[in-house]
Order: sequence, then structure tokens, then C-alpha cells
Amino acid sequence: MIQLSPEAILTELSQTTEKLVKGYEALKKVQALEIGTSTKSVVWRKDKVELFHYTSATGATRTSPVLLVYAMVNRHNMMDIQSDKSFIRNLVAEGLDLYLINWSYPGPEDKYITMENYINGYINDAVDFIRRHTAEPQVTLMGVCQGGTFSVIYSALHPKKVRSLVTLVTPIDFHTEKDLLSKWAKYLNVDAMVDHYGNIPGKLLNIAFENLKPMLKTNKYVSILNAADQETQLTNFLRMEYWIADSPDQAGACFRQFIKELYQQNKLVKGTFELGGRTVNLKNIGMPLLNIYAEADHLVPPDSSIALNDLVASADKTLTKFSGGHIGVFVGSKSQKELAPGIGAWLRERSTHV
Repeated sequence: MIQLSPEAILTELSQTTEKLVKGYEALKKVQALEIGTSTKSVVWRKDKVELFHYTSATGATRTSPVLLVYAMVNRHNMMDIQSDKSFIRNLVAEGLDLYLINWSYPGPEDKYITMENYINGYINDAVDFIRRHTAEPQVTLMGVCQGGTFSVIYSALHPKKVRSLVTLVTPIDFHTEKDLLSKWAKYLNVDAMVDHYGNIPGKLLNIAFENLKPMLKTNKYVSILNAADQETQLTNFLRMEYWIADSPDQAGACFRQFIKELYQQNKLVKGTFELGGRTVNLKNIGMPLLNIYAEADHLVPPDSSIALNDLVASADKTLTKFSGGHIGVFVGSKSQKELAPGIGAWLRERSTHV
């Protein structure tokens, strides 16, 4: 055991107090935090769901449209968190004609929205709008986490509308050995939760995610204390904290089905998952597949994502590993130079539109 002298303890307390004072001064200088600032317009709406179209000064250099489907937990703004750490901005810089579904915030009246409503309803309607809007018969689907799972299901049900499929940190096999979230979900009485809450509170899910690795949060706050007097670092930290806290509630019916049939029963991998009266057969996916996973992902373990490659019929399929965790794939310094450029290059190689 390390023992500190009274003088050492006083010195450390004095230094910590000094950092806190400087941190307070730095906080006073922080202006309004802006995230999700890439240039975009709303081109389609249905109920609360919106479709964003991103534009650049130079315009898209390829006409095959890309639809980005984000998860419903937290907001898509993480992918556009700040100008120098923006997956979306980087994709647009690659010349992609980029669209994104904004799921918005479900209210009490939305508790009956199901996975079928989201996938065969909103995603399908957005895809059809983009096809009309661009006069293109197919779109490239790019799904992130739960949005990737939805994109995989959609591609299996509507393969003729999907030119290529890109999945990022996407759970497919929900019963892999290192999937702690799945082990928790196995014993979750999801019926009681949905019956009680209606919609599942986003704050409740955030607590669950934090408790998967509780020391991560402690280490994070210790780290920012040491950098509290550095305005840029502090502002970046606050942007990320704002995004984490901005957690929409989850539509009850969709959450019930997602947990029971995928996390608990693993029906997608078993080939028994049904949507809209149709069995979701992953062998219907024959389009080019780019499957990207994070090496240190504790929310979607690598094995859960990797499983997809063996379940599809695609002859052209690429599996790519990125260092970092579930979020670091998108906001890490290294990924800014590699992730979007790699995706852009992969898509250009498979497109007649250059």
C-alpha cells in the first residue's frame, strides 16, 4: 500500500483545487455547443421521421445514393459531433450522395410502433423516395449498430432495391460468448418493462450501458479533471457528454420484439425471424457486403458482427476490423483518415457511377 505524507496530500489537494478553478474559468468561456452541423436539408417526412440529404459545395461525384440508418438509442449526431471528427462530413467529402434517417423522439403515442413499422414502413418508404428522387433503381444501405441490424433485415426482404450493403458495429449473432449485454438481456422481463413504461426511457438504457463497464465512466471523469483547464479538450468532452445524455425513449412494441426475438431467442441467426408475415432469410442477401467491426467493442462484440459474413449469399463480401471501441470507430483521430475514405473507395470500386 502506498502511503502519502501529509505534505504530499496537501500538495495534491492544492493542485486539484487549482485545476478545478482553471476548469471553472474554462467553462465560463464555452459558447453554445453545436453538433450535427454538416449542411443538410429535410427532403421527406412521415409522422415524426425525417430524411436528411447532405450536400457539399462541390456536390456528389457519384450518383448512386447512400442511405445511412443509425440506431435508435442516442442520436445520429454522434456521427457529426464536430467539424474535425465527423463521419458524415468525411463521407460527403468522398463524394457520396448521402441521405440519413432521423428517427426523432418517440412520444407516448408511439409505443405501438413495431419493427415492421420501422423496417417495412419508414425505411422502405425512405428508400422508395430516394429511388424516385434520384431516378436510381437501387440504393446503398449503410447501417450502424441497431440500424445495421435493421438494414440487414431490410436487405433480406427487399434485395432488389439494395445495390450494396455496408454494416458498421452491427449485432447479428446475439448469443456470442463475450456478449455481456446479451447475457443481461437473457433474464430481462421485457414484457413487464414495456407494460409498465409504455416506451422504454432512454436514461434507463444509458444506465444499463454504463454498468457494462462502470470504471469507464470513472476513468473518463478523472481524465477530464486532469485536462479541465484546456478549453478545446473540455469543449470536446462536453459535446460528447451532451450527445450521451440526449437519449430518445424507445418505442415499446419495437423494443419488446427486438429484445425477445433477437437478444433472447437469436431468431435472425437461426433463420426463424419473421417480419410482416415473411421469414427473414439472410441468404437472400446477395449484393456486395462491407462488414466493419470494432476490435475493442464491448457493446457489440466482434464475433457478433463477424457472423454476418457466413450467413449471407454474397460472393463479394469484405470484413474489416478497426481498432477502438463502439464509438471510437467514428470519433477516433485515426478513423477520420481511414474509415470514410475506405468506405468511399470500396463503393467506387463497385459502382458504374464515378
